[in-house]
Amino acid sequence: MKVRLGLGSCGIAAGGLQVLEALQKEMESRGLKLEIQKSGCIGLCHHEPLLDWIEDDGQVFTYGAVNAGRSVEILEAHLAGRGPLEAYLVSSSDEPAEFLQQQLRIVLKNCGRIDPESIDDYRRQDGYTALQKALAGMSPEEVIKEIEVSALRGRGGAGFPTGLKWKATREAAGLYRYIICNADEGDPGAFMDRSILEGDPHAVLEGMIIAAYAIGAEQGIIYCRAEYPLAVKRLEIAIAQDRENGLLGRRILGSDFSFDISIQQGAGAFVCGEETALIASLEGERGMPRLKPPYPSESGLWGYPSSINNVETLANVPWIIRNGGEAFAALGSRESKGTKVFALAGKIKRGGLVEVPMGTTLREIIYGIGGGVKAGRRIKAVQMGGPSGGCIPAELLDIPVDYQSLGNTGAIMGSGGMVVLDESSCMVDLARFFLDFTQKESCGKCVQCRIGTKRMLEILERICRGAGREGDIELLEELSAHISENSLCGLGQSAPNPVLTTIRYFRDEYEAHIREKRCPAKQCQELLKYTIDPDRCMGCGLCVYACPADCIKGGENNQPYYIEQENCSKCGACLDICPERFAAVRVPGT
Repeated sequence: MKVRLGLGSCGIAAGGLQVLEALQKEMESRGLKLEIQKSGCIGLCHHEPLLDWIEDDGQVFTYGAVNAGRSVEILEAHLAGRGPLEAYLVSSSDEPAEFLQQQLRIVLKNCGRIDPESIDDYRRQDGYTALQKALAGMSPEEVIKEIEVSALRGRGGAGFPTGLKWKATREAAGLYRYIICNADEGDPGAFMDRSILEGDPHAVLEGMIIAAYAIGAEQGIIYCRAEYPLAVKRLEIAIAQDRENGLLGRRILGSDFSFDISIQQGAGAFVCGEETALIASLEGERGMPRLKPPYPSESGLWGYPSSINNVETLANVPWIIRNGGEAFAALGSRESKGTKVFALAGKIKRGGLVEVPMGTTLREIIYGIGGGVKAGRRIKAVQMGGPSGGCIPAELLDIPVDYQSLGNTGAIMGSGGMVVLDESSCMVDLARFFLDFTQKESCGKCVQCRIGTKRMLEILERICRGAGREGDIELLEELSAHISENSLCGLGQSAPNPVLTTIRYFRDEYEAHIREKRCPAKQCQELLKYTIDPDRCMGCGLCVYACPADCIKGGENNQPYYIEQENCSKCGACLDICPERFAAVRVPGT
């Protein structure tokens, strides 16, 4: 018997370390020598912290929302033969959680299942067998050919064919070559790469080593954002283990191939996710994009050919080499092969990490895996691709999730952020939020991006506060076209996407803000006016006590209350606390 505790960032944030401490103390007091294994995130983020009780026969019982007290209770029940405890059980070997049943896991197969700080655990899951296969029986060209057959596309957002990138890097003229792992995951709502690095760092390292062998690189660099300290720590442990075991360094596994990896921490600039800006940062310069061509595969780090691949892309490589490119290409859709990891977040019942074959519909992911939106709400849209992506309306939920289909909607695959929005989400304010992010993250090199996004943001802010004017929508569209066409890098080229897609599918909301000075979703505070219906007010006074601005007056002699509009902060506290059976607080026009 042993216990496995989810200690990725999500598990730790939810109280996983307190659970660990409680278990250790309880076992010490009982004189037990039960193994407690650490793991990364399995993806059931809505149930964190997670605790697995593993029987000697391999049977696994997964408990969710575990705290210090519940962990001791679970321990006692199993030791006494009274387990499993159904009250806290969320999944088991015999009956996996619905969230997991409908997934097909390649990249995430070890996450939450192994100790990410143990190379032995990774090896027990066929770890480094792909590297052995490549070095012992495949030429670099054969490795590249296998990746080409797989049709693996870059999972960082652009979707460029990985095999072609490797081939171009290998064939480029240069004394040295570099393989770079882009772990600068900066999209709001995205946590795929972080979870992979925290839960299965060796898979990424094995993919990097194979990639280095294929392109002829002797040095690799992982560019990881400093905001991921746990990922960095586990990468450092994994790299040290690889060196100790002859998997990094000189003459790897007895071959003529030598290679090593270092880690460079970024300072959190979103633009450094763009490969030339990333290279500039690695070289000690300000992270600003460079003109292409030449492409990094021709002239990258220090002017030498460099292949830049993101975390998820590299984590796919060992599976492809072990099972063959054709097996990977058999998964997914005609245009997009393999699986894709998504960070399912937002107004969703079951949020977390999802890995499904390309071509799975949005509806299958959101309802089949995520359980849909909360009761009493209706889904409104899905934001795909982060700040560079777009909003897909509910009527298009049956489209397959692949590069071409998403592109046809005006959205993009991006790195895999999938934010679900319900009827309480204001699409104008959402566009403002994402544009505010990209405008602040602009490096400032391009006039179109630096100034154009600023002007667009000013218009959106004006619309959200009720000062929108006729022609604003058309002006936003015109500015979007100029910015998209003339910006140097992908940040500026894609910055207008959230605005364009919300105008395309939710133009009526823009018009309501501009012409009627109202926010249909009741989110733009300056457009709200809270009133109390005197015919419904029962004079209970609950709203008075809830009001932080002390602007609700009246109530003498059982008279109805009223709101002093000039002092109202429009916080909505009165609306929230007014008993549903009275419904006296109103927001006219919404």
